[in-house]
Amino acid sequence: MTKHFSAAVLDFDPAAETERIAKAMRESLRKGMRRRGLVIGLSGGIDSSVCAGLAARALGASNVFAVLMPESDSDPESLRLGSQVADTFGIDRTVEDMAPMLSAMGCYARRDAFIREVEPNYGPGWASKVVFDNGLTTGGYNLSSLVVRAPDGTERKLRLPVEVYLGIVAATNMKQRTRKQLEYYHADRLNYAVLGTPNLLEYDQGFFVKNGDGAADIKPIAHLYKTQVYRLAEYLGVPAEIRARPPTTDTYSLPQTQEEFYFVLPYDKMDLCLYGLDHQVPAAEVAQAIGLDADQVELVWKDIAAKRKAARYLHMPPQLVIA
Repeated sequence: MTKHFSAAVLDFDPAAETERIAKAMRESLRKGMRRRGLVIGLSGGIDSSVCAGLAARALGASNVFAVLMPESDSDPESLRLGSQVADTFGIDRTVEDMAPMLSAMGCYARRDAFIREVEPNYGPGWASKVVFDNGLTTGGYNLSSLVVRAPDGTERKLRLPVEVYLGIVAATNMKQRTRKQLEYYHADRLNYAVLGTPNLLEYDQGFFVKNGDGAADIKPIAHLYKTQVYRLAEYLGVPAEIRARPPTTDTYSLPQTQEEFYFVLPYDKMDLCLYGLDHQVPAAEVAQAIGLDADQVELVWKDIAAKRKAARYLHMPPQLVIA
């Protein structure tokens, strides 16, 4: 039994871990994949920034290529910050505007058609995001809603029927899959591999789109808690502005935090809940470390279990019929 459970359980040596990851990346490329470099999609967020820094450390900046992929709903800051990361690590980059591609596929039109099933007036000048009621206040159940903002600035929160929720998400997932298509285009032309950016929280609980941001050839930080990713960011020299930026999805036209859309707690508390669950730390000790009560920690663990169950499909490779 852990007597004094605290955030110290996530302490590690960032220099040693950087070298270990860099070595593994080099070996994977040269021995297994026979590729000479890495392509990364830069979002201006902490995870892709750290992965860019690790790639540059492992292979040299000249063997890393970044793709910045804004679209109609992107925060303009994402493009600026992504460019700042590329400059920081000396990585060549290109900008691919996805808005015309997504419009041609009907991403925005399909999404808006589903939104109009609950808000008939939704159209030009409106903005929206999908949110979930926090499982800590609903007895562990995640209930989806749509927040819409009218052109006059008024906002409404609308309960989403399952079919409308699924339709909005299906249309929105085109964004992640289009980004990955562009990354693989550049990887193919350069004979590079594609670098994936999920941290342990995202990888473990399925916070990614299958064949979208879940697709990659190397995932160098999927074993690291988000707290540890921030430690690496500081060590690698990721710009302070990015390290201070709250994690967002940057997917919907209204600003959306990861807690609104997926995780029931901020990442630092989620990290300790996940660690406690995986290392059989009593709920009362985890609760004391993060400022909740034991019943709330149990609800978080229930949510983790539910997300892991849903993530099985996302992690599953194509199933073969064996003769």
